[in-house]
Amino acid sequence: MISGSIVALVTPMQEDGSLDWDSLDALVDWHIAMGTNGIVPVGTTGESATVDVKEHAQIIKRVVNQVNGRLPVIAGTGANATLEAIELTQMARDAGADACLLVTPYYNKPTQEGLYQHYKLVAETVDIPQILYNVPGRTACDMLAETVARLSALKNVIGIKEATGDVNRTLDILELCESDVVVYSGDDATAVDLILNGARGTISVTANVAPDQMAEVCQVALAGDADRANDLNSKLMGLHKGLFVESNPIPVKWALHQMGKIGKGIRLPLTELSGQYHDIVRDALAQAGIGN
Repeated sequence: MISGSIVALVTPMQEDGSLDWDSLDALVDWHIAMGTNGIVPVGTTGESATVDVKEHAQIIKRVVNQVNGRLPVIAGTGANATLEAIELTQMARDAGADACLLVTPYYNKPTQEGLYQHYKLVAETVDIPQILYNVPGRTACDMLAETVARLSALKNVIGIKEATGDVNRTLDILELCESDVVVYSGDDATAVDLILNGARGTISVTANVAPDQMAEVCQVALAGDADRANDLNSKLMGLHKGLFVESNPIPVKWALHQMGKIGKGIRLPLTELSGQYHDIVRDALAQAGIGN
């Protein structure tokens, strides 16, 4: 079982938008050294929406090779077209990923039955562990707990990243699915609450800049020490909020640049963090004890 702090990894880019492979390798090694428990390349935070299919496959393969078995790699392979999701998931399997993370189809707003059929076909077509991903704030599509329960009966569906930030939703999923799926938080601000209520970890944006602290918070919460987990987490609350002052991954890439980890590159239609938010993110880094 993959548990703990799983980083939703950024994709480093040069100022012209080209991929920065050396920085990507360095980030992977840093996360391993800092105690991160798993890596998700090419998810939302990895700008999956702006890399092409060839680059998508290259990023997954590069991360798998750099990790070299030291951590689980959960490749982002969701798409709003089912056949594209199958193609990306097969590429991730071929590249050696340990599992895949598939966001609900965005923009076309499928029904609950459409969601079930979408994920069912991917799961039955590609033999790799698959984690569902529900983030209605970005996709305009909310996968209900009852649909998750239906999907939990499929052999390859092992978990869900639940990013509504609603603890009650997590409890509903856990009750309906029993032990058939693992729940991961997809919302940093409520991750500790979700873990204390039965989630097995978080797929985190904050972990990009505070990997060691997120790993510790998750382990303490998984051990059931609510007081200490909340105390440790209080130092990260500025980041949990500040890294979303503009659309993810704009703030987190700016923060990593300030830390000297990556360059300024980000692809249109996303742009560099607006100046009015610089102090908010700087203060959040300082609150967490992260120098620049």
